[in-house]
Amino acid sequence: MWAVRRLDKHRRTGTRVEPKGASVGVARFVSVASARYFYDGRMALNFALTHNPAPASAERRAEIHANPGFGKFFTDHMVRAVWRAGQGWGDAEVIPYGPISLDPAAAVLHYAQEIFEGMKAYRHADDSIWTFRPFANAARFNRSATRLALPHLPEEDFVASLEALVGVDRSWVPAGGENSLYLRPFMFGSEPFLGVRPAQEVTYMVIASPVGPYFAGGIKPVSIWQSTNFTRAAMGGTGAAKCGGNYAAGLAAQMEATEQGCDQVVFLDAEEHKYIEELGGMNLYFVFADGTLVTPETSGTILEGITRSSVIELGKAMGLTPVERRISIDEWKDGVTSGAIREVFACGTAAVITPVGRLVWADGEVGSMETGEVTSQLRSKLIDIQYGRTADTNHWLHRLA
Repeated sequence: MWAVRRLDKHRRTGTRVEPKGASVGVARFVSVASARYFYDGRMALNFALTHNPAPASAERRAEIHANPGFGKFFTDHMVRAVWRAGQGWGDAEVIPYGPISLDPAAAVLHYAQEIFEGMKAYRHADDSIWTFRPFANAARFNRSATRLALPHLPEEDFVASLEALVGVDRSWVPAGGENSLYLRPFMFGSEPFLGVRPAQEVTYMVIASPVGPYFAGGIKPVSIWQSTNFTRAAMGGTGAAKCGGNYAAGLAAQMEATEQGCDQVVFLDAEEHKYIEELGGMNLYFVFADGTLVTPETSGTILEGITRSSVIELGKAMGLTPVERRISIDEWKDGVTSGAIREVFACGTAAVITPVGRLVWADGEVGSMETGEVTSQLRSKLIDIQYGRTADTNHWLHRLA
C-alpha cells in the first residue's frame, strides 16, 4: 500500500510555501501498512494511492489540451475521504476517476446537504505546478460546512488532498495561454437516511478538469441582465456559503438572461430589491472616476470571493481606493450615464476578471462594449501572479507539484 503524505506542516504566514530544499509543500508517496487513518485532531490524513489501470494516453491528453473547453474532460484520478460521526475523517485515498456508488436514500439527494470549492492549478515556465491562495479556499470551505451542518475538514488536509491529486495527475496540467487545471473539492451528506437531520456520514472528494478560458470567445465585455423576478439569497440564508443550491436557484434567472440575449444575470437584495449583490457566479466591481474601486459589501448574502479579496489588494497597490459598501442598481445606471462610473467588471476563479459592457433591463440599457484600462491592468496583474510571470509579493501562491 502506498500513501500520499505532506513533507511537513505548511507555514501559515501566507499561502505560499517557501521551500526548505526542493520539495516542501509538495506531496510525496510513502509506504505504509495501512493508510486508512481517522483524523483525531493530531494525525494528518494520508491518502492511499491506487493507480488508474487504464490512464489516458499522452496522445489523448494532448488532444484534450488542444481544445479543453471548460469542465468537459477529467483527469485519471480523484480524491475521496469519509467522515463518520464519532470517528472523524478516514478512508482517505486517491483512486481512479469514475462513477461513484451512492445509496438512493443519501442525504444529499433529498436535502441538498452539499458544498464545494473552485480552484485552479497553473503550470509555470519551469514546469512546476502552483495554485492560488488554497488556505483561503480551505477556510471558506469550512465556513460553508458550518452553514450546511457538515463537518470541518482541517485546512492542512484540504490542501494535502490537492497536492495528492495533482501530484499523481500533474501531466494533466496544460501549458500555454490561460489554460489551467480546474480543481473541484466538494463534500456531501452520503448517509442513507430520510430523516431531516445532519448526515452522520459525509464524503469529501476532489476531481480535476483541464480547462481553457471560461468564455470560449475570448476576453470581451459581457452583457448583464437585471433580474426582477428572482433573488439569489436573503439574510439568514445560505448566500455566503458555496453550496449547490445557490447555483441551482439561479439557473432560472440565467435562462431568462439568455432569452434576453445577455451573458449573465445580476441579482438584487431580497429585502428592498434595489441593492446590487452579485452575478450568478461572480462578484462585481465598479471603477469610479475619483479613483475609488467599489464592490458590494459582504453582509451574509454575498459569497466572499477569493478573487474578490485579491482584487482589493491589487487595487490598493495600483493607487486605487477600494471601498466595500452597498451600491444600488440606480447608482449603477446613473453613474454610467453621468460618467461617474468609468468601468464595471466581474471576477471569480473560473472567469478571473471579465469586463462588463452593458446592463440591460426590461425597458432600457446602459454601457458600452469596451474594456477599461483599470480592468485590463488588474486582470493582467492577477494572471501574471498566478502563472508565475511576476513576483508574488503577497505570498499567495502555493506549490502543488
